[in-house]
Amino acid sequence: MQIPLKAAASAGTALVLAAALTACGGEGSGGDQVLTYWASNQGASVEEDEAVLRPALDRFTEETGIEVELEVIPWSELYNRILTAVSSGDAPDVLNIGNTWAASLQETGAFVPFEGADLEAVGGQDRFVETSYATGGAPGEPPTSVPLYGLSYALFYNPTLFEEAGIEEPPATWAEFVDAAEELTRDTDGDGETDQYGFALEGGSERQNSHMAFVLGRQHGGRLWDDGPSFASPEQVDAVKMWIDLMAEHGVVDPGNAEFSDGTQAVGDFVDGRAAMVIVQGSTRTTMAERGFEDYEIAQVPVLDPLPGQGEPVQSIAAGINISVFADSGNPQGALQLVEHLTSPEEQVYLSQEFQTLPVARAAYDDDALADADMETFRTILAEHAEPMPQIPEEGQLETVLGEAIAGLFAEAATGGDVGEDAVRAALEDAETQMDAAN
Repeated sequence: MQIPLKAAASAGTALVLAAALTACGGEGSGGDQVLTYWASNQGASVEEDEAVLRPALDRFTEETGIEVELEVIPWSELYNRILTAVSSGDAPDVLNIGNTWAASLQETGAFVPFEGADLEAVGGQDRFVETSYATGGAPGEPPTSVPLYGLSYALFYNPTLFEEAGIEEPPATWAEFVDAAEELTRDTDGDGETDQYGFALEGGSERQNSHMAFVLGRQHGGRLWDDGPSFASPEQVDAVKMWIDLMAEHGVVDPGNAEFSDGTQAVGDFVDGRAAMVIVQGSTRTTMAERGFEDYEIAQVPVLDPLPGQGEPVQSIAAGINISVFADSGNPQGALQLVEHLTSPEEQVYLSQEFQTLPVARAAYDDDALADADMETFRTILAEHAEPMPQIPEEGQLETVLGEAIAGLFAEAATGGDVGEDAVRAALEDAETQMDAAN
């Protein structure tokens, strides 16, 4: 699931509201045998999510005798609903959050810190995939969320188009990737116009742009945040230029992709055969299945070889959805029991299959139901080659400001404008200035 973070862009300023935090909970937060649960919308519709979650919640009721009142909330509404609940006291017992919101929401003081007995009550730190657990809050502080659904980016490629181009294996390095993408960028009907591109991306998407700036920046040895924004470091300039050059220099991305921004358009080009590769999160498989498309295989995201300087073989952000408990829940122990139930290996297997997400309980990967090559690829990326986005209250704003700057560079590239190193650096310096001015 790709989480629309624009709603969180104002997280830093919205937290002023939380300074006057009033008590939440009471009867509205659940009685002794009733819990309220706000779930994020993972599937194609709220109704689909309700149908998936209800059996899992019914199993919880059978085990504990505690009823669960479920509300599935669209992503476009969830963040503001949470902020309203924090300030008004009209809060659920348990709720889902986008994991990049963790540090922002942690600052409100409205959520149970998972430490000591409360952490053990949900299975302990060792239950969880380490990279996913690291998304639970600011580094060095007890997390106020634990992972529920894991997600990672991966390289999706069309094996039929690869075979037609004489390419036998998916690219493992960025040099191999560019070579393959150039071979796959073709005029297939002989009319002199390119109608198949090697790669599709969402050039207007703040989310994908900022995520890839993070991934490629880590491969180059850079960081997006170091006591403040560091977008324009030499490493980050190299990383962003590399991303832009897929369109501007190598010509393996359709210039029209500069306008793609809703998270589905690049996938549409891939499904329709107009692009041979995309880098997207695993939950995109649900969209492909809905369109009846099965002609794809999955591989790890390419890595620079050799890695320069302090570069790390990062292939994805540690994406996903976390789960939190309001500190003023009317039934805190029951709320912790619900978190333990939903993150248990057994329920993680079920939820992973239904939502096309990745288990966050390590033991779930031992289940035969998840024993396939694609799951192993995703597990490897998430567990061994993923890192959280900067766990800072300004994270949502970071994604918006940086993502918009990169979108502007793609728009310039699409029209043949200057997107050389100096132009990239200038755009990233401007983004840094915006971040500093806003904070």
